[in-house]
Amino acid sequence: MPEMTATGEQRPDLGDVRIQDVTSIKEQTAFQRLIASQAFWVTVALLLIVVVIAMREPAFATAENFYNTTRNFAFIGIMALGMVAVIITGGIDLSVGSIMGVAGVALGITLEAGFGAPEAVIVALLVGILAGGINGVLIAYAGLSSFVVTLGMMSIARSAAIVLSGNRMIYEFGPHGPDFKAFAGGDLFGVSKPLITMVVLAVIVGVVLKFTTWGRHLYAIGGNEHAARLTGVPVDRVKTQAYMLSGVTAAIAAVLYIGWQGSAINSLGATYELRVIASTVIGGANLMGGEGGAYGAVVGAALLEVIRNGLLMEGIDSNWQGAFVGVFIILAVLLEKIRGRRRA
Repeated sequence: MPEMTATGEQRPDLGDVRIQDVTSIKEQTAFQRLIASQAFWVTVALLLIVVVIAMREPAFATAENFYNTTRNFAFIGIMALGMVAVIITGGIDLSVGSIMGVAGVALGITLEAGFGAPEAVIVALLVGILAGGINGVLIAYAGLSSFVVTLGMMSIARSAAIVLSGNRMIYEFGPHGPDFKAFAGGDLFGVSKPLITMVVLAVIVGVVLKFTTWGRHLYAIGGNEHAARLTGVPVDRVKTQAYMLSGVTAAIAAVLYIGWQGSAINSLGATYELRVIASTVIGGANLMGGEGGAYGAVVGAALLEVIRNGLLMEGIDSNWQGAFVGVFIILAVLLEKIRGRRRA
């Protein structure tokens, strides 16, 4: 029976009202989340820029340029997928470019010594995991600043790459070189292998961040590390694993880059850390921690590469590319600050 008010009026069924209210709130919240998502607006900006550049430069919309552009940003996108896990925890990894370089050199030396492609790839991945693990242990267990530790690793890894390579280009990959190039280079069904790898990794990282306990722990640490410890989150272990993921994605990018380029040089990955960090921040990762996602990291990398490609086609000096990247980083951080005020 419907309840009656003190004035004798029939009161609406509270169960029905609550169900309708909750349903309405859920629908509104989902829409608001979409509109408030920085990755969504970056996607919109990317599509608009693509249309504008294609109208101005017909060569931009060719299949060949699409292949080159997607392959080029895939290397950064792969590294950004590891970086986003670190940034979600509230940390930073300035060493990814150098780790890419030393992992690439290690791969080249292993092939040059006559080992097979699988062994060489494993060596490169282990180098990335080791470097990332060292970063993670010093940051999580020793309590050192992520900025200082990864800045030091950036210098150490780059020096190691120079020493191991003898400051030379490694391009004679021994008897198993053709096997490695066939494995890591070229394309599959007309799509570059770096792009395929990036998409697969993006799906895996996206699922891990959204649906697993480890992913929830990352966000908890970035949101409030002290509170996360009090609730039983293994903070030190998870943070170390995040840096190991960053290191291994840098190594994966190195393997694919060398498979495409056909040579390993100790300068591989130089200044990539800026582009990788920029990609994650532009895609919505918060440098203070607690926010970020796989899709945002990828679409941020795509935006930077499309802009770089468009600038080259417009005949703008390539030396200005760094300025544009810097501007986009500042704008992304400014946008995040504005969004934070609105949420408050």
